[in-house]
Amino acid sequence: MKPLHQLGARRIAVGVRAREFSARDVTLAFLARVRQFDGTLRAFVDLDDERTLAAADQVDQRLAEGRQLGPLAGVPVALKDNFCQRGLPTTCGSRMLAAWHAPYDADVVERLVAADAVPFGKTNMDEFGMGSSTEWSAFGPTTNPWDATRVPGGSSGGSAAAVAAGLVPLALGSDTGGSVRQPAAFCGVFGIAPSYGRVSRRGLVAFASSLDRVGAFARQADDLAALLRVLSGGDARDATSVHDAPPDWRDDVPAGVREVRIGVLSIADVGTVGSSTGSSSTGSSSTSGSSTGVVPAAATVTEKRDCVETAVADALAASRAALTQAGATLRDAVLPGAADALAAYHLIAAAEAASNLARYDGVRYGTRVAGVNAETSARNTRGEGFGPEVQRRIVLGTMALSAGRRDALHGRAEATRQRLRTAFAELFENVDVLLSPTTPTTAFALGTRTSDPLRMYAADVLTTPASLAGLPAISIPAGHDEAGLPIGIQAVAAVGREDLLFRVAGALERAFGTPAIPTPFIEAVAS
Repeated sequence: MKPLHQLGARRIAVGVRAREFSARDVTLAFLARVRQFDGTLRAFVDLDDERTLAAADQVDQRLAEGRQLGPLAGVPVALKDNFCQRGLPTTCGSRMLAAWHAPYDADVVERLVAADAVPFGKTNMDEFGMGSSTEWSAFGPTTNPWDATRVPGGSSGGSAAAVAAGLVPLALGSDTGGSVRQPAAFCGVFGIAPSYGRVSRRGLVAFASSLDRVGAFARQADDLAALLRVLSGGDARDATSVHDAPPDWRDDVPAGVREVRIGVLSIADVGTVGSSTGSSSTGSSSTSGSSTGVVPAAATVTEKRDCVETAVADALAASRAALTQAGATLRDAVLPGAADALAAYHLIAAAEAASNLARYDGVRYGTRVAGVNAETSARNTRGEGFGPEVQRRIVLGTMALSAGRRDALHGRAEATRQRLRTAFAELFENVDVLLSPTTPTTAFALGTRTSDPLRMYAADVLTTPASLAGLPAISIPAGHDEAGLPIGIQAVAAVGREDLLFRVAGALERAFGTPAIPTPFIEAVAS
């Protein structure tokens, strides 16, 4: 048998139920692996060995009592540090919440425990989910397991890196504008953002409430399907959750794509194929006929977009060929308004963040910095508690909602979102799935974009359209570039059609192979 850390989640659950090994054995194996490798990776910000082993022992105790164990029996699942877990720190990667402990469990934590999974520590993230590289964390950056000089993506970079490096078989993240899919692509694992409302957000600390979704990571498509089924379902305490009974998406992974209609999205709005050091000269933003698009800075955002790298375009072509060979019908597709999605997303997300983060005033939650009066105390608290990227977005969001600007900024962004929803609906009349790269480039170097916010935002140019429309989307590993960096391919479907995403993911996993744990990382740490 393979070492326990090399087993997939479903194989671990089968082994625990069959008493091949205990949940404690599994947890000890992964804890040892974290101790060995996370000093370099820095994927975890909190991991309580005693509490984690106690959770594993509870699974073993239920088995000893003759109870039937759940679908994730004994499987360690890491949590991004914006999910509440009773009695544990929930920092959101911020000094503002550095000392705050959650008073209750998130809905997804309750569901994991009910499925006999083992909650396994908190992972690093960009502060409050605002970032694309996991460099905007108060606890320092996470590194990419394929190249320690590169970012893992963000904001769920800690979860993606932990799964990719074999520190944990499964992990949860949150996806607002691509924060699961983009790091999944950069780290070479599967990552899904389900339909908005498919998974309850109760206990997920809010960034942008109309965009936030609970997502998940795995190294195998069927493991991801099993995890999503556990997480899904209605929650009476979350008015946005969907109460449909989730299907068993594990059956869709081997089902194939014969007769599935797939539209391959044009990458013209992102930029011509070439080096990532260039900038796009195509895809001007023009939702209202002006050259500046949704906001005055939209033209600048467009100029900052990376071109699609040759290796990424080649991976898309290889994916297209593999799906054709597997029996799918493929055609070219164009999404009207895609060029405006990035600017619209950042306006809407910033506006909602400004509202959601107003609660951090030094009185009700988290850090408090003294002042001569309440106003000064709130100003000092926010100035010291929030990092520069969070402050930047709060200022942008406040401006977007201010008198005299709301219609011109936030209103136009919402109109762009509605046009995108309509454009997607029209496309799905003729195709079942839309295919594109997840990101224009592979993982960029640490420190190269933190001083250039617009270029950092551009990393999400291909993921934000589906985010604005609330559509389910998945990033699928599709090989590596010449430097050995992973490439991700994104599939998007209509609301509620995660089954189609898993059919595509299964077909591409069979074509490209199940992602391996990165040998260069393991060898570098071991030496």
